[in-house]
Amino acid sequence: MTTPKLSMTRRDAISALGVAAIAGATGTIALAQSASTTRKIAERPHQIVERVAEFMADGDLEGVVSMFHPDVRIALDPDNADPIVGQDAALEIFKDACEARAILTATVSGEIINGDTALLQGEWTMEGRDGTPMGGGTSTEVAKQLPNGGWTYFIDCPISVPKPIRS
Repeated sequence: MTTPKLSMTRRDAISALGVAAIAGATGTIALAQSASTTRKIAERPHQIVERVAEFMADGDLEGVVSMFHPDVRIALDPDNADPIVGQDAALEIFKDACEARAILTATVSGEIINGDTALLQGEWTMEGRDGTPMGGGTSTEVAKQLPNGGWTYFIDCPISVPKPIRS
């Protein structure tokens, strides 16, 4: 299935971006303990987006943010801007999408794991509950495994692959 290319401004991306851009086969779901709640973790890197989609559909912003490493770098506009940093950035990106309980659909095209680090590639779209397109892209991510065994996004390029360095 071909995902239509959607044109987005940086503001559109920040307000409506699903960030998580890959998905994988369903697998066994583990539970992680936090101070205030018990929630699902991603046991494999490709499951991160599945958790993000579930949390977003439930309006669980804290759950979405838990899928991003505390030191995450998110490159919303790899051509023109420095990455935004940290879980607070993920919170801002997903705030409106969680409130709207947006629907994130994603397809995995690649996953490679080396120890506690993984490289992911995929395509994603996001739409409102009424079917209105909110965003989409081809993504590249680096994931890191946490001490609890769960995987989180460490570097996220949700709109396109990073551009080559120009001298």
